[in-house]
Amino acid sequence: MDIDKIVSSLEKEIKEVKFEEQIRNVGKVTQIGDEVVRIKGLSEVAVSEMIELPNKIFGVVLNLAEDEVGAIVLGDYLKIKEGDPVLATGRLLSLPVGEELIGRVVDPLGRPLDKKGEIKTKDFRPVEKIAPGVTFRQPVNTPLRTGIKAIDAMIPIGRGQRELIIGDRGTGKTAIVLDTIINQKQTRHPPIGGADKGEKPVICIYVAIGQKTSRIAQVISILEDYGAMDHTIIVAASASDPASLQYLAPYSGCAMGEYFMDKGGDAVVFYDDLLKHAWAYRQISLVLRRPSGREAFPGDIFYLHSRLLERACRLSDRLGGGSLTALPIVETQGGDISAYIPTNIISITDGQIYLESDLFYAGVRPAINVGLSVSRVGGSAQVKAMKQAAGRLRLDMASYRELAAFAQFSAELDPKTRAQLDRGSRLTEILKQPQFSPVPEEEQVLAIWAGTNGYLDSLPVEKVSQFEKEYLSFFKKKYPKILKEIGVEKKLTEELTEKIKKTTEEFMSQYG
Repeated sequence: MDIDKIVSSLEKEIKEVKFEEQIRNVGKVTQIGDEVVRIKGLSEVAVSEMIELPNKIFGVVLNLAEDEVGAIVLGDYLKIKEGDPVLATGRLLSLPVGEELIGRVVDPLGRPLDKKGEIKTKDFRPVEKIAPGVTFRQPVNTPLRTGIKAIDAMIPIGRGQRELIIGDRGTGKTAIVLDTIINQKQTRHPPIGGADKGEKPVICIYVAIGQKTSRIAQVISILEDYGAMDHTIIVAASASDPASLQYLAPYSGCAMGEYFMDKGGDAVVFYDDLLKHAWAYRQISLVLRRPSGREAFPGDIFYLHSRLLERACRLSDRLGGGSLTALPIVETQGGDISAYIPTNIISITDGQIYLESDLFYAGVRPAINVGLSVSRVGGSAQVKAMKQAAGRLRLDMASYRELAAFAQFSAELDPKTRAQLDRGSRLTEILKQPQFSPVPEEEQVLAIWAGTNGYLDSLPVEKVSQFEKEYLSFFKKKYPKILKEIGVEKKLTEELTEKIKKTTEEFMSQYG
């Protein structure tokens, strides 16, 4: 009797069970090595699709051949063996994004590296997406203030622009990035003139690609010391990380920045640096047996960076008016900006800031070569006060560098050339700036105005720096309203210019 009850209850349960057909695309590993797997049997996968390997290890499809698939492994590839099953997930590689990431250090998959606990975000975004079309953009017309006089005056950067920072190792490329990040804190809470009307705070995303872990730790320490981590996300793929993570890092940082742009905010992404990113991609491509071209790079190396940098833009007002600014860094070898990767990225970006070793070692810091540096957005990304003060500063500095090169071979110079050289040497001094000391915009305008209007011409070159400190201190103590007026008006009216002129002459008479 008991057996009959058991049988009947089993029959009842079996009838209630519903079987669902599920088609899964499954393949198997045919080859594994150097963080790359080759798979047969995955007939319905897409490029950039995630695949699931044993031991909860995931990969991303990069190669689609006629009879096999090539993928990079996002984990310990030594745990995978030939013959292991592989499952297609049908999902593109995504990562967590959101405000919760601000102040954190994460890897390219959004996993925390700073031991501050789990990051709980609501939103996920694909690592790669198609850049916004022309009709979804608007012109760049809002400045991204770096706090560096030479850049804000001569090579202005706008929100939504792509500006390349290029130069040899040890010329101060990362220093410009750190100063820019630190300055965003000052821009949010300016010491004089109140908050900027109509401008939103900028979220900074620093992407470290293939750098030493000690160097990344140093960058984090500096940003924490200056209180700049409150508006910064750091995406780290160090030199000891797999090439697959170094390859994904800039796309991950870009996706994090796009979250803020799509919400109507402003973000800036620093890619440090894209030469190492190209090396990681070359390594993966050679293992995948893609045909190599110039310098052993694969043929799509230009597309690799163009599809990344084109995602930086300023969205139209109907889409919220948010912006994503891209400041990629490229390291040159022996000052050769005509090498393969530098020329590729120069042609994609809206200008470049070229840092020269000779200037750096001569004590000109930041060591910006004005003749080879350019911003194709130009004055559109400058407030009117800076345009009025700087005027022909960039052209004057470029011609000064040329004249200085010829003047060393000439014993006698005519008075006009001598005056131009004297003015140029003093303007060079006024544009020098120590690291981690970004200058507010209104103070930059005053210092440059004094230089371009000839108030430094009678000073010895070695006293220009001291003059600038005392000059700005004089304004801050006795005439703070003038600084405030420059910050609020954003332009030098005739009345304001006259006030600055009288105050400067008052200071000059006291300075002697």
